Amino acid sequence: MQRRRRGVDVGLILLLSQVFQVGLENIPPVTLGTLALNVFLFLKPLKPLLKVCISVDQGYYQKDWQRLLLAPVHHADDWHLYFNMVSLLWKGIKLERKLGSVLFGYIIAVFSVLIGIVYMVLEFALAGLLNDSSYKMNCAVGFSGVLFALKVLNNHYHPGGTSNIMGIRVSSRYACWLELVAIHLCSPGTSFAGHLAGILVGLMYTLGPLKMLMKAIAGDFPYFNDSARQRDYYSGYSRHPSYPYNTPGDYDTYTGGLTEEEQFERALRNSLHDRGRNFIALDILSYCLS
Repeated sequence: MQRRRRGVDVGLILLLSQVFQVGLENIPPVTLGTLALNVFLFLKPLKPLLKVCISVDQGYYQKDWQRLLLAPVHHADDWHLYFNMVSLLWKGIKLERKLGSVLFGYIIAVFSVLIGIVYMVLEFALAGLLNDSSYKMNCAVGFSGVLFALKVLNNHYHPGGTSNIMGIRVSSRYACWLELVAIHLCSPGTSFAGHLAGILVGLMYTLGPLKMLMKAIAGDFPYFNDSARQRDYYSGYSRHPSYPYNTPGDYDTYTGGLTEEEQFERALRNSLHDRGRNFIALDILSYCLS
């Protein structure tokens, strides 16, 4: 797996443009820091992609556990980075304001590692069920698994509403499942197990067991209660009355007026029109639109 370089990184330029449209002062600190880390490691990767991607063979058998940390924050190319980070902007602004920066950062850190573990379990299970050892060699890279998990959290903390996925209207609660299937069918080279791992980790948190475990590990960590989150919310960026991103509609300011579903459909149409763009970028697409 080698990073695809095509001269000018148009996806990176578009990403930076949208970040500045939102305004650095309007992006919560953990979201901004996570985005900056991904961009920095895209420009200055710690290792080649083959040395950071996570697989059963490299992670479990070869005991290269550092890949659990490196795989989520490295991307195959500029479009892969672009789609992931735009999705992170949307989810990060909503969730970090809801949960507080400390808890949101804790969630990002735990999810990034745990999704890699669940991904290896899924690939190992598929290898056994289908009697195909190639699943153990499948190597995944990118932030999309975390984004699928964050989508589950976003739908949990902001319930209601519907999403339009490729013309199909579905409750936002179930949108991630339809997106999981749609992305795999339209872009078969993407990591189905990686995206599924993200959904499963998100459900493990929202349904209780993972959240309880994280709370137990954190001990007296105060940010699991609403009053602490409220203090965190008013202690920083969100205290400013001019903060413009208080409603989902304000997302239009950095998506060119497109809804998340429209971005999803446009990206899939582009993929079908030009299979040369069927690189792992669509692997992470707006996964997680909404």
